[in-house]
Amino acid sequence: MNPRKVRSLTPMAAVFVHGNPETAAIWGPLVAVLGRDDVVLLSPPGFGAPLPDGFGATFTEYRDWLEAELEAIDGPIDLVGHDWGGGHVVNVVMHRPELVRSWATDVVGLFDPDYVWHDLAQVWQTPGAGEEAIDAMLGGDLTARTDLMVSLGIPADIGAAIAEHQNADMGRAILALYRSATQPAMAEAGRALESAAARPGLSLLATEDPYIGANDHRRRAADRAGARTEVLDGLGHWWMVEDPHRGAEALNRFWATLD
Repeated sequence: MNPRKVRSLTPMAAVFVHGNPETAAIWGPLVAVLGRDDVVLLSPPGFGAPLPDGFGATFTEYRDWLEAELEAIDGPIDLVGHDWGGGHVVNVVMHRPELVRSWATDVVGLFDPDYVWHDLAQVWQTPGAGEEAIDAMLGGDLTARTDLMVSLGIPADIGAAIAEHQNADMGRAILALYRSATQPAMAEAGRALESAAARPGLSLLATEDPYIGANDHRRRAADRAGARTEVLDGLGHWWMVEDPHRGAEALNRFWATLD
């Protein structure tokens, strides 16, 4: 799977990794206002990219996948992740921080020892009930899937682009990924958070995000990882489409401290 570059004029790279149940289309508005010409959009297997034979879609396998993708990119990397993409980012920088110049995530709170998975995640983690929920979410036609994305606050054009790639592979990946991360798995992974401090980090704290735990959990995890916290007051889980300018400003302020 080759990284997809959006204009490459410099030896550096800003690498973006999305989450569930998304594709790289979620980054479109943010990339458009970011002002960088070195953007790489990576799609995790099953989430807008094929799910390879033998790929178990556990969170450690996604970590290994992302490490391999980063190894194939020339130059210093500013790594940015959203939702599970942000989880993969944290897993990588805890394991191999030398692969990046910097990192940013909006889900560092997942690695706090007191984090409790949100209700829908717990359904996905439950055999039988998870399969039924995934069928209800992804089993409809393109219009129904697009309408679901729009109901979550995603613009219709981006929702339609995402819905196009919501398929059986994504459903299998969602179930396997969340089940691999059933607590205490994330709390145990988070024991290595201090290792992420080997590279400059940024925690994007969207205050109205209901999925990533209490704000104090997110701040505590960010502090342990040596990351600065940028508060996106009033923004929710999909901050990058809700207010792409504010998201871009937060990232650019962070990157400016690295020069």
